Amino acid sequence: MEEAEQARAAARDAVADIEPDGLRAVIDEHVASSSMLPGVLTVLSARVVDGSADDDAVTRRAAGVQLIYEGLRTTRDLVADEPWAYTDEDDPDDDLDVLAADVLVARGFRLLARTEAAGHAVQTVREFGRHETDSQEGRAPTSRSLEANVFELAAIAGGTAAGGDTPVALRQYVVGLADNADIPLPDARDTLPAEVEDVMARVGTTTPDERVSPTSAGDR
Repeated sequence: MEEAEQARAAARDAVADIEPDGLRAVIDEHVASSSMLPGVLTVLSARVVDGSADDDAVTRRAAGVQLIYEGLRTTRDLVADEPWAYTDEDDPDDDLDVLAADVLVARGFRLLARTEAAGHAVQTVREFGRHETDSQEGRAPTSRSLEANVFELAAIAGGTAAGGDTPVALRQYVVGLADNADIPLPDARDTLPAEVEDVMARVGTTTPDERVSPTSAGDR
C-alpha cells in the first residue's frame, strides 16, 4: 500500500537524528514494525477533503500522527506487561523502550505543533492517561480508546492540511473504523475496506457551518 510506505518513510526520517545510536535503533525498530493505519488515514483524509495539499506537508502530518500513536501504544504495552518484573535489572532494553516511547510522542508533537491538529494531539494524550488510569484501577474507562482518538487525530491532521476544515462526518467515520479494529492494529492493507477512500470522500464533503474544534466528534 503506497500510503503506508509514504507514512513509514516520513516517520523514520523524522527520528533519523535521534542519539545515541542504541536509542535510535530501538525507535527505528518500533516504527519499522508497527501498523501504519494512523498514517494512512492521515494521507487519505488529506486527499478526500482537499487534494491540493502539499505532499510533503501531508506526509509530515502523517508521520506526526504515526509517531504519537506508536509512542502511546508502546507505553500501553509496557504498563500492561511490566517487563521489569521478570528481567535482569541490569538489562537496558526495557528502559530504552520507555525512553523510546517518550521520544516518539515528543517528536510527533513537534511535527503537529503548528497545525490545526495540535489541540487534538494534546487531548489524545490526556484521554490516554485517563483511560489507562481507569484500567489500572479496575474502573470502566470514562474516555475513548487510544485508537479512536488517534484515528480522529489522523482525520483532523490530514483534512486540514490544505488549510480547510475536517467534516465531522469524516471524523465520526474513522472513529467507527477504530471501534471495529483489531488490537494490536494489523497491516493497513489487511484492515481497511476496499472502498474506504470512496466512503471517506463521500462523507468528507465540508458543509459551510462545519469547523474543526478542539473537542472530539464524540463530544458533539
